[in-house]
Amino acid sequence: MFEKVLVANRGEIALRVIRACKEQGIKTVAVYSDVDKEALHVAFADESVCIGPYPSSRSYLDTKSIIAAAEIANVDAIHPGYGFMAENASFANICSECGFKFIGPSAEHINLMGNKSRAKDEMKRMGVPVVPGSDGAVTTADEALKLAKEIGFPVMIKASAGGGGKGMRVAHNEMAFLNSFELARNESMNAFGSDEVYLEKYIENPRHVEIQVFGDGKGKGLHFFERECSIQRRHQKLLEEAPSTAISEETRRKMGEVSVKAVQELKYENAATIEYLVDDDENFYFMEMNTRIQVEHPVTEMITGVDLLALQLKVAAGEELDLEQEDIKILGHAIECRINAEDPETFMPSPGHIEGYVVPGGFGIRVDSACYQGYNVLPYYDSMVAKLIAFGENRNVAITRMRRALDEFMIEGIKTTIPLHERILEHHAFITGNISTSFIDRYFG
Repeated sequence: MFEKVLVANRGEIALRVIRACKEQGIKTVAVYSDVDKEALHVAFADESVCIGPYPSSRSYLDTKSIIAAAEIANVDAIHPGYGFMAENASFANICSECGFKFIGPSAEHINLMGNKSRAKDEMKRMGVPVVPGSDGAVTTADEALKLAKEIGFPVMIKASAGGGGKGMRVAHNEMAFLNSFELARNESMNAFGSDEVYLEKYIENPRHVEIQVFGDGKGKGLHFFERECSIQRRHQKLLEEAPSTAISEETRRKMGEVSVKAVQELKYENAATIEYLVDDDENFYFMEMNTRIQVEHPVTEMITGVDLLALQLKVAAGEELDLEQEDIKILGHAIECRINAEDPETFMPSPGHIEGYVVPGGFGIRVDSACYQGYNVLPYYDSMVAKLIAFGENRNVAITRMRRALDEFMIEGIKTTIPLHERILEHHAFITGNISTSFIDRYFG
């Protein structure tokens, strides 16, 4: 096992990694920007290094500064968390070249899955169901329109290097398609430095269901069942739960098997999530593979009893996956609410000073957060304040506990999305499990 790990991130995920390391007897090094010196991940790490000023490009996204900090602290490995450097193939490669183990997949796999059209082609080759669409990127409007007619409207235009909903447009007819095609290309260029896009059949009112997978890099793979991530706003997840109410045991088995087969064939190492769209008939289609630990990993940990961060560390250190698929069971139901520093009505950011902060507790409640009373939620970074997770022996119990926990959660001084989550948890469509990716637009738009 590693002796010392540098955590190349901030906020609750940095704190989560530090805690996992401590439980494995690993010393930790926090990096921070000048405005983050009072952050909890800095306080709880064994050592800390300031890597630059508050713009992410000059600190948390500055490869040279992070590597310099790793060299100064003499660490064995670097954990990127999620976001920032987590899916940066160049960074993963530089870590290896400098003698630091990157706690994640290879740069080759990050590159492969980071390009959506190439990832789709690879998954299709391995027998994973994919949404009908273009064979790779399309470059001209005429070519794209011809393909769109063959696929059949509505069609989704997606950036090949996309993420976070950027470079995505839905077109329901020819006229809308031509306009949306150029908009998607321009947005992709501005966001990712590439105007490469591809086409997919738009599945109306789908579920967004993802499978948590792990690989040992040698051909062994495991899955930890699915997460339901359909409740989103502008392609950003708000609430996740596991298991999904949308799929049968047979579909669950099939999704798990094809996902593990892909991990095995790729000889993928460490954690990943394979995301699918699921229609009303339980047909599932590959959407993308995220080559990192996910924000919503706690719901999987709660329903399986497996510490995924500890597993990341063990796999990266070369230890064998000492679990077998039959050892992994669904033990109950879990729900996660992402509590953001945003106005719950307008979704405008609400940074500022937290004057009061009291987290909920009790049986089955977990709070992953790096905030505290007196903490300043900064306007420069992600607006997430906390992840609130409720677990129960079934979905009704988990919903009841989450309602109670939301009612207890006190955050004063800033606006948060707690009231929005309370409304979601009370809505008849959510209670009955009648949800899709259009849930927020349909009921709270």
